Amino acid sequence: MESATISSFIKKHFRHFNAAVVVDAAEAYKNFVSSGGQMMMTLAGAMSTAEIGLSLAEMIRQNKVHAICCTGANLEEDIFNLVAHDHYVRIPNYRSLTGKEENELLERHLNRVTDTCIPEEEAMRRVEGAILKEWTAADESGESFFPHEFIYHLIEQKKLEEFYQIDAKDSWVVACCEKKLPIFVPGWEDSTLGNIYASHCLKNTIRNVHTVRSGIEQMISLADWYRKISQQSPVGFFQIGGGIAGDFPICVVPMLKQDMDWQDTEVWKYFCQISDSTTSYGSYSGAVPNEKITWGKLDVGTPKFIIESDASIVAPLIFTYVLENE
Repeated sequence: MESATISSFIKKHFRHFNAAVVVDAAEAYKNFVSSGGQMMMTLAGAMSTAEIGLSLAEMIRQNKVHAICCTGANLEEDIFNLVAHDHYVRIPNYRSLTGKEENELLERHLNRVTDTCIPEEEAMRRVEGAILKEWTAADESGESFFPHEFIYHLIEQKKLEEFYQIDAKDSWVVACCEKKLPIFVPGWEDSTLGNIYASHCLKNTIRNVHTVRSGIEQMISLADWYRKISQQSPVGFFQIGGGIAGDFPICVVPMLKQDMDWQDTEVWKYFCQISDSTTSYGSYSGAVPNEKITWGKLDVGTPKFIIESDASIVAPLIFTYVLENE
């Protein structure tokens, strides 16, 4: 009798169209990392509030993900969920809310992300209280760190542990911290914590705006990481959504080849994107993979997959497939 696993269900029922691509992409992902490939995972959208950590954290622990590039929102919202999960409010009828009902949520300090409201006091202000001490200590000592490094400090020093409301094994950021994975966070300043940081710079609570390291420094750090890793192993690219989380890291290859003139730089050796964006040439989120060939990001022989679907449904299926088929 066939074993009752998610992967066996997928292989039996996902035969055509987007469903078939899920199988193809997952099988290629499994083979890529099993043969020594390193995988960059990019997270756009509200994946952390969708609790992607439930499946992604184990991928990280099992060495199926080797670096993350994400929006500032995804970085912080994984931690918000970690410390305030019991205070989140789910709104099943989110599609039919009136303006008055939205305003009532505002008055309750509930910040809505689709069907989920993040509580300001228990999540954002709780984390602010802890991370502000890290920011000001670094500022006073003349040190600077990337956004994720400040989060890692909080985790390693157990500064928020008393507030944990989910099992820490379901936090993808905690898993990254344990594995010491690099997390690249372009455009961090448009996140909630980025806004809070800017406010403290305006108040002069923090005197050196560069205490949190900048986006250009992120790109330089990414270039160093890619150059080192790609000389040892093929590097793949698994993109959830689009926008800056995807476009920022994939550009490191043409930058190294065309602007640094390091012609021996290898292109990305696997590419998969899950997106519900309408296919649109020239866009960050909807361009087909072949368009990336002329930019020097991929080449003709790169395995390429595009899954036009909801990543909150598809990504956990692919992750489970990979983990069940080691």
